[in-house]
Amino acid sequence: MSELCSFPDFRRIMEDINRKEKLFLNYVPVYIVLPLFGIVAKDNKHAELETTERNLKRLKEEACIDGVMVDVWWGIVESEAPKVYNWNGYKELFKMIKRLELKIHALMSFHKSSQNRKTTSLPSWVVQVGKDNPDIYYTDRKGFRNDECLSLGIYSDYMSSFKENMAEFLEDGVVGAIEVGLGPNGELCYPSFPSDQRWTFPGIGEFQCYDKYLKKDYENAEKKAGHSMLDLSKEKFGDYNSKPHETTFFKENGTYDTEKGKFFLEWYSNKLILHGDQILREANKIFTGLKIDLVAKVSGVHWLYNHPSHGAELTAGYYNLYDRDGYRPIARMLNKRTAFSTLMKYNKNAKEDALSAPGELVKAVLSKAWKEGIEVIGANTSEIINAEGYNQVLLNARPNGSNPKGKPKLKVHSFMYLRLSETIFSRNYDMFKKFVRNMHADQDYCGDAEKYAHEVESNSAITIEEILAATKSSGSFKWDDDTEAKVDG
Repeated sequence: MSELCSFPDFRRIMEDINRKEKLFLNYVPVYIVLPLFGIVAKDNKHAELETTERNLKRLKEEACIDGVMVDVWWGIVESEAPKVYNWNGYKELFKMIKRLELKIHALMSFHKSSQNRKTTSLPSWVVQVGKDNPDIYYTDRKGFRNDECLSLGIYSDYMSSFKENMAEFLEDGVVGAIEVGLGPNGELCYPSFPSDQRWTFPGIGEFQCYDKYLKKDYENAEKKAGHSMLDLSKEKFGDYNSKPHETTFFKENGTYDTEKGKFFLEWYSNKLILHGDQILREANKIFTGLKIDLVAKVSGVHWLYNHPSHGAELTAGYYNLYDRDGYRPIARMLNKRTAFSTLMKYNKNAKEDALSAPGELVKAVLSKAWKEGIEVIGANTSEIINAEGYNQVLLNARPNGSNPKGKPKLKVHSFMYLRLSETIFSRNYDMFKKFVRNMHADQDYCGDAEKYAHEVESNSAITIEEILAATKSSGSFKWDDDTEAKVDG
């Protein structure tokens, strides 16, 4: 008969388990973002499923990635007619991911996307509705309709169909997060920087409030307030590629800083927040009771951040100035939900005239989310090719390093690595593996679904008063100078 553990041995075992549990609280899961096009084609078939499975299997076994992020395209699933859904392609994909014992971060993609001559469109029947009623699209001052996404709308039927058809993956924890697309590129922002060559970096962008519905709403808001309105047709906002000093609105001490300008900007940003709140409340109702994270994505508008007007942020819908917080109201809107996604890897070598401050923006957005008590999911917007890029992400993931006694005060929920391709294996693959290990706080892979997500609960609508109460300017948390977990350290 084997001897039972002595009390000191048992105590050491329990202490070791305790220590590992505390260290796990420093663990940041890493998800690989699948290619934008071709994973599920327009005909709901897979052109590269075997290759994708082989690459994911290798990344799971060799690098210990935690999961994948995949766009679930509205234009593919509901392409034929309203409420006629075909989930076959995505079911096959999800089954493959489940076989590999990976988690899924599903992005409900309600937008159009184009890249390298490849396009995923809105459903054809929506495009036809847009021809008959172009005011369903956001519209700039010259009357150009942006057909990347819809001006208003709730996609509850689509999300309900996803829940019904993907129930097995939701209930067993394979799908750990659902990101709800809220605008261009799935982000909660106005399409102020269109991708069809009209805008180039670091242009200021244009306001998108000239469809008949938003124009009428603005007129009603002004009447209710009882004072004269800013004339949107006559104000010199410039165009997509203007610089602040070339306009009367965005120049230093310009119209943006007058009472009329402030009223307009408050209305414009509030419409965006309320739009996001409306759609996310529908998502909450649909997914209530499931253990998943509901996610909204915030755009990283870092250019002109160092100009007094923060002009590019203003046209995108983020009313953020040195004395007014534009991100905490969004975080407050989300604080009854789970998480929001934002950039964590950025190019520090922007044009000098861009007045860009991506590092300061990242600190500000992360800090406002943490102050509101919500989780943050990070992402890179460009490929990471060297140690500097990986170390930048590691620092932003745990700005004050790991905490051997438990969860760090500042830590992101997870990280989306953009994106799966053969170059992962051919360019600094060993460094990528070290990066994942360091994001995991040097812990072994954890496949426990209970540690990944939170139960969705129902919640109430945010009020204008709650939004305005969150606009009081507040600083960012302090970051360490360098990460303790360098990939080249």
